[in-house]
Amino acid sequence: MAEIATIARPYAEAAFRLAEESGATSSWSSALSRLAAVAQSADVEQLVGNPRVTSAQLTELLVGLSGESDASLRNFVGALVENKRVPALPSVHEQFEVLKNEREGTIDATIESALPMDDQQLATLVADLERRFKRRIRPQVTINAELIGGACVRVGDEVIDGSVRSKLAAMSVALKN
Repeated sequence: MAEIATIARPYAEAAFRLAEESGATSSWSSALSRLAAVAQSADVEQLVGNPRVTSAQLTELLVGLSGESDASLRNFVGALVENKRVPALPSVHEQFEVLKNEREGTIDATIESALPMDDQQLATLVADLERRFKRRIRPQVTINAELIGGACVRVGDEVIDGSVRSKLAAMSVALKN
């Protein structure tokens, strides 16, 4: 995986520069999201290695499926196709989103809660996370009954586990020692 991420990084940076120059980071984000999904489909994977499909045909197909007609995006996709980097599109999209979030001062947070959270609880948690990470938080809340109680929060590569399940596991380890 590190190899794909390394290949994708310069493409993500170039895409981000192009998107910023045109003032269209959100449309590029959407287009790259669709392109990443398309690139992972079995049909497109077969076309990428097919010698009967020209680079121009594959580029037109991908751009058409992205739903965008921007010339910069077309050239970007053409470069990916020419350099046989279409399989790196999902990683390009991920890294583009990281750059976009850094520029906007936002970060995604995945919140797993044992029970549904009301708006006030979520707002309080998000405010606490924003103070801790000094960024605007975009929460995605899911319910996971296996946590028994509490919540588990993932922000970037940091995990804050305040679930009852993890506390019980820690007590179990402590009692065994």
